[in-house]
Amino acid sequence: MKFKKEQTVQEWLPFENIYENGLIFYKNSFIKILKINPINYDLKSNLEKESILNSYKNFLKTCDFDIQILIQSKKEDISKTISQITNVNENNEKIKEIRNQYIDYISQMNREKNSSSKNFYIIIKKKIDILNKGIEDFINEETKAFEQLNERYFKIKETLTRCGNLVSEVNSKKSVINIFQSFIS
Repeated sequence: MKFKKEQTVQEWLPFENIYENGLIFYKNSFIKILKINPINYDLKSNLEKESILNSYKNFLKTCDFDIQILIQSKKEDISKTISQITNVNENNEKIKEIRNQYIDYISQMNREKNSSSKNFYIIIKKKIDILNKGIEDFINEETKAFEQLNERYFKIKETLTRCGNLVSEVNSKKSVINIFQSFIS
């Protein structure tokens, strides 16, 4: 019987390198991931919504480069919350009854509303030409790509911040790996 060799995550993922600063090298391109913490649009007034939409239009017009918007949605796990509520020692029977009703209520709401958490990411990329070039040329291309990706990051951050969103760069190798793992698990 022949056994198939298990692949490591590094062999399975198509990335050539994930740098300590969070940049990814993949198929002659450098990739930077931005994490977006969005506002709750539904809670805004009509005037605020109009302002947000205008700022978002400005964002789209300003980005004269390709972007990818990635939304990760995960079913909310409330078991830890229920466990914490359940583990509170209480002798009063009325409070125990209210606690059990509350647990039933949040469990039912979670089932009915399909509660989920969402993570929002923007992926920006800079393609480089490394054909027939030496290591010194690669380092120069790498430096230019890093600078250009940072400029793009600041442009995105500036325009999306006007919409009320918080924008941060994923700037460590560990953070990039955690994001990838969150999609796999």
